[in-house]
Amino acid sequence: MTDRPAIASPEPLLPARVAPVALPVPPRARAAIAGVIAAGAALAVGELLAGLIRGIPSPLAAVGTAVIDFAPPGSKEVVVGLFGTNDKAALMILVTAIVLGVGAGIGVVARRRPTLAGGLVVALVAVGGLASLRDPTAIGPLVVVGSALEAGVGLQVLVMLLAVARPATRMTGASAAGTPGRATTGAATSDPAATNPMRRAFLVQAGVIGALAVAGGFLGRTLLSGRAAAAASAGVGGTGSTGSGSSGAVSIPQAVDPAPSPGPDASLSVPGITPVVIPNDQFYKIDTTFFPPTVDIGSWSLRVFGMVDKEVRLTFAELVQLPLIERYVTIACVSNEVGGNLVGNAKWTGVRLADVLDMAGVQAGATQIVPRSIDGWTAGFPTAWVTDPAHPRDAMIAVKMNDQPLPVEHGFPARLIVPGLYGYVSATKWLTEIELTTLEAVDAYWVPRGWAKEAPILTQSRIDVPQKGLRIPAGPVAVAGVAWAPDRGISKVEVRVGGGDWQVATLATELSATTWVQWKWTWQATPGTHVIEVRATDSTGDVQTDKVTPPDPDGARGHHQIQVEVQ
Repeated sequence: MTDRPAIASPEPLLPARVAPVALPVPPRARAAIAGVIAAGAALAVGELLAGLIRGIPSPLAAVGTAVIDFAPPGSKEVVVGLFGTNDKAALMILVTAIVLGVGAGIGVVARRRPTLAGGLVVALVAVGGLASLRDPTAIGPLVVVGSALEAGVGLQVLVMLLAVARPATRMTGASAAGTPGRATTGAATSDPAATNPMRRAFLVQAGVIGALAVAGGFLGRTLLSGRAAAAASAGVGGTGSTGSGSSGAVSIPQAVDPAPSPGPDASLSVPGITPVVIPNDQFYKIDTTFFPPTVDIGSWSLRVFGMVDKEVRLTFAELVQLPLIERYVTIACVSNEVGGNLVGNAKWTGVRLADVLDMAGVQAGATQIVPRSIDGWTAGFPTAWVTDPAHPRDAMIAVKMNDQPLPVEHGFPARLIVPGLYGYVSATKWLTEIELTTLEAVDAYWVPRGWAKEAPILTQSRIDVPQKGLRIPAGPVAVAGVAWAPDRGISKVEVRVGGGDWQVATLATELSATTWVQWKWTWQATPGTHVIEVRATDSTGDVQTDKVTPPDPDGARGHHQIQVEVQ
């Protein structure tokens, strides 16, 4: 028997199970940056979609509005006191910073738990989506689709940047020999030689995506801001005697009851004093919206309903065909601190609110008027404030401001102007509904947040010149400012220095009882540090109190004081 040579066992045709290679974890700093850029990209998509498509609110603005809506009582005056009319800009910056900070945290989580990080991205976008659905102008399906696009972009950017964020790798162990068909037993380790090129690649991609996100977000916000102004410009034509302009825009007829122009005696010649009439672009703006609503004048209407004999609905063209009046009226924000600038005087043109209420027929027992804005905001004030024959007030549905169609930021196409009441209970911008109800039935927007249900404007005065902290030469010094008590009017303004005797100031001619008035007193200043104080008396004899109170719940009290240094 012949021995056969042994046959070598062949190599297996299928490789053995390959052990997974553990890739290096991205550095924490790069992962955090990746998360920030991903969150910013998702946010930019949301802002861009809001600017391009009506029915998709800005996610940033929606979240900011929710913060305002659910803020605890007392927070409003703190924020307005810190930032004034820049309060919403400050809140927007804060919300953006929080979103990007959360994004940084998601990036760090994604280093080791990518699935969890993906879920957090979706959750972050969902917060903006849910907030957007609270907006009365939102279209639900569009918001859902927009949120899905935001999440998709955010996830894609996060995955892409994390892949580039990993250090360059090289294989160590058995796998480094590259033996085919053998199980991989090596591991991936970072390659120091390739660290700098990889870092540069990551920074370049992150920078490019970040720049695109900033540009997209800026474009979206620009489109969103401009859309409302464009709609207003297209909707209202020049002033005329007909109800329709040549381009199809509604024109506003001349007032049948015009206000006389201010005479020279209505203003005092004092450099630095507040003008009697504030220009539209300088008038204070306080509201809860981040972007003025876009209003199509062709589909807008004003509805009057509730405790009325018949419901009334007026288009804009029908509204302005009612008799128009002009009145100079000073309005004020309840958040205005003593000496603050959240107050202004303008000429308003509109329809008497009482005329519109008469069309509907106010029923007995309807003790409260509740106006509503297009964005859902509400005010509320006693019906008697408008209908009391013993104290008539020309409350109006205003359509013009200082002879111009109502600016978008001041309530286009129509807003309420109610002499003598703080804005939070009356001065509804972007007006769309007026409900007649009872004082007990409805608490308007700010009442549950700790503000008074009834809020007449307090008697107030302010020193405009000299400015606080100013160093001035000894001798005659003009001390001047404005005082207001709409709808009662100002009868006297007094000034004193260093707690001395009160001195009566000179008053300009008051335009009406519903406006502020300029005042002036000449002080023979002596060297030293001095405190100047002012107080006003209204036409009913009520003297402005020196008892200091905060703005909440019904307006700030106290005398305005400034300190100056006389050399």
